[in-house]
Amino acid sequence: MGALSRDAVVGIVGAGTMGAGIAQLAATAGHRVRLFDARPEAAAKAIAGVAGRLEASVARGRRRPEEVREILGRLEAASDLAELAPAALVIEAIVEELEAKRALFAELEAILGPEAILATNTSSLSITALAAGLARPGRLAGMHFFNPAPVMPLVEIVSGLETDPDTAATLFATAAAWGKEPIRVRNTPGFVVNRVARPFYGEGFRLLAEGAADPATLDAVYRDCGGFRMGPFELVDLIGLDVNLAVTRSVFAACHYDRRYTPSPLQEEMVAAGRLGRKSGRGFYDYGEGAARPEPAAEPEGAPPAEILAEGHLGPAEPLLDLAREAGIRVQWQPHGPGLLHLGGTVLMMTDGTAAEEHAARQGRPVVTFDLCLDYRSAPRIAVAAADRCEAGDLAAAAGFFQAMGKRVTRIGDLPGMVILRTLAMLAAEAADLVHHGIAEPEAVDLAMRKGVNYPRGPLAWAREVGWSRIVECLDHLARAYGGERYRGSLWLRRRLWREAHRHG
Repeated sequence: MGALSRDAVVGIVGAGTMGAGIAQLAATAGHRVRLFDARPEAAAKAIAGVAGRLEASVARGRRRPEEVREILGRLEAASDLAELAPAALVIEAIVEELEAKRALFAELEAILGPEAILATNTSSLSITALAAGLARPGRLAGMHFFNPAPVMPLVEIVSGLETDPDTAATLFATAAAWGKEPIRVRNTPGFVVNRVARPFYGEGFRLLAEGAADPATLDAVYRDCGGFRMGPFELVDLIGLDVNLAVTRSVFAACHYDRRYTPSPLQEEMVAAGRLGRKSGRGFYDYGEGAARPEPAAEPEGAPPAEILAEGHLGPAEPLLDLAREAGIRVQWQPHGPGLLHLGGTVLMMTDGTAAEEHAARQGRPVVTFDLCLDYRSAPRIAVAAADRCEAGDLAAAAGFFQAMGKRVTRIGDLPGMVILRTLAMLAAEAADLVHHGIAEPEAVDLAMRKGVNYPRGPLAWAREVGWSRIVECLDHLARAYGGERYRGSLWLRRRLWREAHRHG
């Protein structure tokens, strides 16, 4: 099926930020748009807001005045829902309540022509449940935009149990014609983005609760080591702790209270206290007038080692050997070994999901672990963790090694998987489970996380780069350390591991 004709009228119900943004998008694509809101004058105010934003884009030289006049000429405020009758597509963007949306769709079904498509912008409600009770449930599908709709490229096209394939195909083609990057998703709690993103917040909260570091330090590790635009604490402050918690609770309940999605008690306590983030003036950070942003922790300058011994291959951390040579450190390399570095009497190794203290107990030597980085060459920071038996000189040797390469060194608590490897392993496990259950294709999941929430890599592509074996190993070590089902591995990931082993066998 192709996209809607530009001659087709598009109806939008709900004139809030999202509804207004979708209306602007559809009008920009050439459709006549009728925007309705149950609140008197809300639609007209929304169109005035669109006009203001478009006129500002003219002032910045991004649009021509005649283009803006044409777009605004295609936008119309509807005073009654019945005025949407000519629409070939109606997208609802009203309050996120199941019964309110179902009642609206029942009204629309009585107003619209038999071929009109109904779309919901819900971010969390079941498409199947929303369509239940309609005379023609096949014409309803999810069309989940991301805020701000005119800017964010991703659209999730979600099919419920009764959605007609032609309905989903038309919405997919229409989103693409509007300049978006759509993905196909089968109905599931949280769809792709809100489902796969849960561990990003969940592991951050757990690391904080276990004393790994303070929020500013953890956020810096996520940004500088992991390449994320924002860490989990500054991001939930921006979103709103209450909004983020509501999504987590929704997914937790819809997934039958699977412990992987357990809400953070710390987040619940902060919401109860009214610390909601930027909008309340205080969340994980203080946004009051004159409040200073805390600095992330960093180790003092240490002396770089003159020489190191590398045993075996370091996997994704292999670039560190070239960086060490460029910093003037002599590198001796032995091709066989477990993939670690010797800095005198100190063992330095990339985390594998096991605490440094456990490695130290096995080896009978002081061990410092370091975290995964998206790109070790460009990363401005390295996170390290030291076994309990390490002395100050052991940590100083590790710090000096990385500082010689121009890196800031941040020590975190000695917890299994550290920060980035642990988070990536959980993101990959969540993404893999969606693929395993036929919710979306691997490429669609990766695209969703890059375009919907600006991840530096899709979790599955990143996991493949790091190595399926390292990801599965990390999950297994986390599961052994913590017990329970939270860190269970994914069968889809294990199948990738088995194939990898067969190719190299």
